[in-house]
Amino acid sequence: MAGGVAGVVKKGPEFLGHPKGLYVLFFAEMWERFSYYGMRALLIFYLTKHWLFDDGKSNLIYGAYTSLVYITPVLGGYLADRFLGQRKAVTFGAVMLTLGHLLMAVGGEGGQGSAAINIFWLALAFIIVGTGFLKANISVIVGQLYPLTDPRRDGAYTIFYIGINTGAAIGTIMAGWLGETYGWSYGFGAAGVGMLLGLVVFILGKPLLLGKGEAPRPLAARTEWSLYGVGLASVGVIWALVQYQDVIQTLLIVSGIAMLGYVLFESFKLEPHARDRMFAVLFLIALNPVFWGLFEQAGGSLNLYTDRFVDRGDVPASLFQSINPIYIVLLGPIFAALWVFLGKRGLEPSAPAKFGLALAQVGLSFLVFVWGAQSVGLEVATPVFFVFAIYFLQTTGELCLSPVGLSAMNRLAPKHLASLIMGAWFYMTAVGNFVAGKIGEATGGESGEMTKEGTLAIYSTIGWWTIGIAVAVLALSPLVRRWMHLDTLRDDVDHAMAGEAELAEPKAAGLNTSGETRR
Repeated sequence: MAGGVAGVVKKGPEFLGHPKGLYVLFFAEMWERFSYYGMRALLIFYLTKHWLFDDGKSNLIYGAYTSLVYITPVLGGYLADRFLGQRKAVTFGAVMLTLGHLLMAVGGEGGQGSAAINIFWLALAFIIVGTGFLKANISVIVGQLYPLTDPRRDGAYTIFYIGINTGAAIGTIMAGWLGETYGWSYGFGAAGVGMLLGLVVFILGKPLLLGKGEAPRPLAARTEWSLYGVGLASVGVIWALVQYQDVIQTLLIVSGIAMLGYVLFESFKLEPHARDRMFAVLFLIALNPVFWGLFEQAGGSLNLYTDRFVDRGDVPASLFQSINPIYIVLLGPIFAALWVFLGKRGLEPSAPAKFGLALAQVGLSFLVFVWGAQSVGLEVATPVFFVFAIYFLQTTGELCLSPVGLSAMNRLAPKHLASLIMGAWFYMTAVGNFVAGKIGEATGGESGEMTKEGTLAIYSTIGWWTIGIAVAVLALSPLVRRWMHLDTLRDDVDHAMAGEAELAEPKAAGLNTSGETRR
């Protein structure tokens, strides 16, 4: 982190081959993720131990909350595309997030009959709305710093992803340790301080963004403040929604159909190659719920399993949530270099093929975990090694999907739909999080209390199903790559970096200039 700060203040427009604005976004997102994942590590335990919900209900609330965190970027992305611009949307979102995380520190006496539980729902609502304005838009600004065919784009998103996971690792360890050792308010308070630091970094780093992320047209002050008012009013709506999870399920179905219809409507207005790219985008987006439905067991059912059924010594269970982000920080540079290495030799897998590999790995992770738990017998605590193993395979899968997906959304979407498509990406992540909550609820069985045998049976089922889906995706990947038409992808004047010619950009890593299809 100190090296990154030194690079930003150093003279010159770039640091380590990338625009300095990337590192501003890196640090801002790092602190935002510090707060989010610090809170996430404690949430399932807070629900079961402080508010006294049963295991099934706690997993469902957790899934509903995380799904709303990822559905609101659709609205935030739309408002940024049409009116606010990404920078102002991110700033407003960061303010809302800071308030939400600080409100989480108000716990009261606990139990569902406590009046303080309404402050808890309000805190979740502020975090959900704030994330809606921030999450998709800060990712879009990363892409705006580079021409569409710049070979540094996948590497830039991987660097950005390392920032996300650096914050996640530190936040999980600090907030988790403080929360479980000294009290919930200390852990959640640390998350609030982290978010405040992210806001400060983003505001001070504005000059290094080179004017990217500004409003698409001059914005009247009255209109701008009206949009902020809409954001504040939506807190009340979310406050109600997060308490009634069945309503969220209906909302996901209805809004998902509406979003798909709108994207298809816009797609058929485009010229043929751009339209095909939108079909490729929709294919990739549709795989999100499968991956995240399994992956997000980490903060829910797997977190509870680790607490109750794993031989973890005296280590607080919440700290195991830091394993995944630590793996990301360690493996992220290796994967970034690997894609460039393979791309230069014409061997880099296509984006859809990487998605297939990601699904195969996350499915395998659960099968390995089940085998490990059963190998020592159900009456014996699961060796902690298999917790590290499941997170390792999920992390390698994540690195094949998440940063690659962020880059693909930004590259393939038309400029006027960029934030909406990024929002749609996070929307389908929201569906995956809700699916994760339903899977977690199932681990509680009819009684609502998790059992070791029942949880492992569910993990085995979802693991095998995901392996099968992965095989199908890999078989379809050559067709989807053809839809991407990478050989005809070009930058327009607005996307090109200052001083660079529109059609003189180097080909993206792994791009086949002959136009032939390969994985």
